[in-house]
Amino acid sequence: MSLTMTIVMLIAGWLAVAAAMLWGVLRIARRHHHPVDSTPNHKPEKHRARHATAH
Repeated sequence: MSLTMTIVMLIAGWLAVAAAMLWGVLRIARRHHHPVDSTPNHKPEKHRARHATAH
């Protein structure tokens, strides 16, 4: 195996391991992420809709 091929295979292997580790970290982070609710806790009062009285 030539020196060039050895270096290319070393870099390709490193990139494969790095991609697998990143995928695993993102998978765990997405699973354990608790979404933050940015809306206020109180809900505005709902206004009752009046029926149309035009006859």
